[in-house]
Amino acid sequence: MAGNGGEGAPGKVTCAAWVRRREDGGPPGVSRLLVAFGRGATASSPALLDLLEFDARASALASEPLVRVVVGEDAADTPRAIAVHPGGRELVCATARGCRVFKLVYREFGIHLIPSDASPLESVGPQKCLTFSTDGAKFAIGGEDGRLRIFHWPGLDVILDEPKAHKSFRDMDISLDSEFLVSTSNDGSARIWKINEGTPLINLTRSSDEKIGCCRFSRDGTKPFLFCTLVKGHNVVTMAVDISNWKRIGYKTLSAKPISTLSVSLDGKYLALGNRDGDFCVVEVKTMEVAHWSKKVHLGSPISTIEFCPTERVVISTSHQWGAEITKLDVPPEWKVWQIWLVLISLFLSSATLFYLFFKHARLNL
Repeated sequence: MAGNGGEGAPGKVTCAAWVRRREDGGPPGVSRLLVAFGRGATASSPALLDLLEFDARASALASEPLVRVVVGEDAADTPRAIAVHPGGRELVCATARGCRVFKLVYREFGIHLIPSDASPLESVGPQKCLTFSTDGAKFAIGGEDGRLRIFHWPGLDVILDEPKAHKSFRDMDISLDSEFLVSTSNDGSARIWKINEGTPLINLTRSSDEKIGCCRFSRDGTKPFLFCTLVKGHNVVTMAVDISNWKRIGYKTLSAKPISTLSVSLDGKYLALGNRDGDFCVVEVKTMEVAHWSKKVHLGSPISTIEFCPTERVVISTSHQWGAEITKLDVPPEWKVWQIWLVLISLFLSSATLFYLFFKHARLNL
């Protein structure tokens, strides 16, 4: 059972995820930002799940967790991946045994992580991929055994259970409209699935010397397409696929080194590509040009995951050797709601002033 943190120094961070929680009764557009850390079991500490406050102004995490719970006592309980529900009230933690669900309960005197019953997930074994749909109504997991499961959330009624979706999962994502799921395999293949029908739709075409790796759907809400990393012989490229016909739009070399992870910002404006040497780059989707490079963030270790902060131009990345790192991006900041309102009010006041001056001048000339 989950409980308070055990004695001894906590283990290294094994996975991380942003938690965006809009405060009840708070002003529109204002959210509380947290980060969930999974920590491995050690000789002196059990496997843990931490929740830490993120300071957006300093682009830094608090030194101590707001809450810490024990996931389990041995190595098999070490968190491998975390998926956070878009509403910020629940998270799923994957271990070698299966998946654990925790509810985030926000009370006057603090935050609590409460274990929740999720028996269909608890004994599914090690999962490579787990993700929620954007609307939070679907949840999907892809196992190391190649089995794909898609559930309704939160009831966990099964939409699809395909034991032989792949030999073993490499990556997975759900489209912005929750209609499609894309999955890739360690053998370089990729499949598209119709979620509501619970059926496979198409295999993405590739030549004999091509291997598809990471995959993410676009998020900007305009023309929808799919990003995939592709190894073509000795070349590493990122390709775009038109999801209206599943044909390639084009591809481009953005990182010469093998890509280990891929992510898209919540507003769809940027891609992040982490490589096997511990570097990552951020690409502006509109121009498909590199806008930011961070070298040796995880020196010599493949970046396992990289995820954009929901409201800031900041990413959190993880690797097995170095744990988690927060990086502030050298790209234009996202406009805040209050900034947009300030510009609109300024334009309105300027227009009113010009109208008044024009009207006053016209009267004087009569």
